[in-house]
Amino acid sequence: MPAKKLTVSRMFNSSVAMLFLNTIALLILSVTHLKALAAENEDAKKFVGQNVLIDLTRFGERIYGEPDQVAGAKLADLKGDTLQNPDELGPYLEGDLLIPNGKQLPFRNGLIAYSARWPGAVVPYEIDGRFKEKELAVINKAFKEYHTKTCIRFKPRSSEDDYIVITSDNTGCWSSLGRLGGRQVVNLQSTLCFRNYGTTMHELMHALGFMHEQNRSERDSYIRVLSQNVKNGAMVNFQKGSALEQYAFGIPYDYASVMHYSKTSFSKNGKPTIEALHLF
Repeated sequence: MPAKKLTVSRMFNSSVAMLFLNTIALLILSVTHLKALAAENEDAKKFVGQNVLIDLTRFGERIYGEPDQVAGAKLADLKGDTLQNPDELGPYLEGDLLIPNGKQLPFRNGLIAYSARWPGAVVPYEIDGRFKEKELAVINKAFKEYHTKTCIRFKPRSSEDDYIVITSDNTGCWSSLGRLGGRQVVNLQSTLCFRNYGTTMHELMHALGFMHEQNRSERDSYIRVLSQNVKNGAMVNFQKGSALEQYAFGIPYDYASVMHYSKTSFSKNGKPTIEALHLF
């Protein structure tokens, strides 16, 4: 299985071309599900306009933590020709999912927490980092992909209370999930988070509320997780979602999703951890 960012344009077209008309997808939905709107899928349309929360319960305390400088050191040592995606190298949940401990969620109670969709499919943003000119160009190119191929709009923040801030701290490539309320970080460390704009789109997808493709409940019909090659303690990153939490709108599993892990994710020996069961 090739790394997901080798053909970014194809994968973004396949995965994100039809986001909800006036809503942001729930955490429980895979990226590829949203193509259903292209066929005027009535099941998909029923979610439009609903203020549905994104349930983070199944992740428990694992999704909370602190940005880690160790992740930045790993990225600094990453070779440009590697098939490993930089967003998979962090010590965070599934490599790049993090809600900082200091973030107060209105519904958090023990292990229970929720985030939400972005009203009107508009995401206010600030850029607060030491980005090079070419890195800013990558961020803007990612925005353009959303603006030309989806209903999502990223707009510079004026006075909105809820917004994302794109930072460049040496803590890896990571994002939280959905709209948490207030200021929330999408971190893109220079320089390997900018090998191409796929990583930027990937982290923005998390901020919108999307999860990784290979964690879909039906993934065992499409991939095999080679646990013998997975690092000790890293199998938690391959945890499937529950079928009770997911609805695919009839859209099949997408090997080429920009949200899919590469074939050597969390490998302890350089050998594949994910094997495709079908040609694609």
